[in-house]
Amino acid sequence: MVSKEILIEKVNKIKFLITDVDGVLTDTGVYYNSHGEELKRFSIRDGMGVERLKQSADIETGIITGENSLIVSRRAEKLQIRELHLGIKNKFDVFEKLCQRRNLQPEEIAYIGDDINDMEVLMLVGLSACPNDGMKCIKDIVDYITDHNGGHGAFRDFCELIISMKSNRGYYGNNKVWK
Repeated sequence: MVSKEILIEKVNKIKFLITDVDGVLTDTGVYYNSHGEELKRFSIRDGMGVERLKQSADIETGIITGENSLIVSRRAEKLQIRELHLGIKNKFDVFEKLCQRRNLQPEEIAYIGDDINDMEVLMLVGLSACPNDGMKCIKDIVDYITDHNGGHGAFRDFCELIISMKSNRGYYGNNKVWK
């Protein structure tokens, strides 16, 4: 975790936010009904975070996930997330192409992830975060650890941090990031 001053400096450069799905937008659980259909739980508050980030800070959200799920596609469509990458095994490759296509530098991108497959991108971006229940090895390398667990408002915590710091309204969330 970084100091308040460094966090503010990093946040002010952010123009785009990328999120993982399982463990960030969901609670890592996968549910199957008697017909074998997969279900995932998403937080409505996280959805509001996507909207608030766009309206309050002019920052779009993108998704890069290893899952290839119609459920995730539907959630992205509902949230009007146009930058959707499903079934991705190498997130770094997609990240590089996204930077080139959108003419962004890595330091202009924020990323929130929770597990080993997010590590490479987390170490490249300008601002990194993970849910409170993220893997320890991820918690050890990110700039910010959210107050909430994945699927229970972690993404919203990160959005509100960015919004509040970009608008100079002070800090949103707990004080554990300040040294």
